[in-house]
Amino acid sequence: QVQLVESGGGLVQAGGSLRLSCAASGSILSINHMGWYRQAPGKQRDLVARITSRGSTTYADSVKGRSTISRDNAKNTVYLQIISLKPEDTAVYYCNINLVRYYTDTPMGYWGQGTQVTVSS
Repeated sequence: QVQLVESGGGLVQAGGSLRLSCAASGSILSINHMGWYRQAPGKQRDLVARITSRGSTTYADSVKGRSTISRDNAKNTVYLQIISLKPEDTAVYYCNINLVRYYTDTPMGYWGQGTQVTVSS
């Protein structure tokens, strides 16, 4: 079994910042890439940022320059920090972690439960 627990969402004023965390636990052999997605009401779930096992990062244009994704491999945790928040950043944020479980060979993606971020103008 694998569990992903997210934290750090909430209500933030425009111009503020936040830091989301997502910790994975369970029978984890290795972790590949880790990422954050978000889904606004009535819209599809889109990639926000992604970090590979080697630390290479990718960002959506909408957050590029004001967000940082990082990972702590010792804690199986991925973080997302966003500054200069805008009302359009309002969404449910989901982490996604691609990992290999013990006694398996196939990497699989797991989703966090989602955390609401609301940016007020």
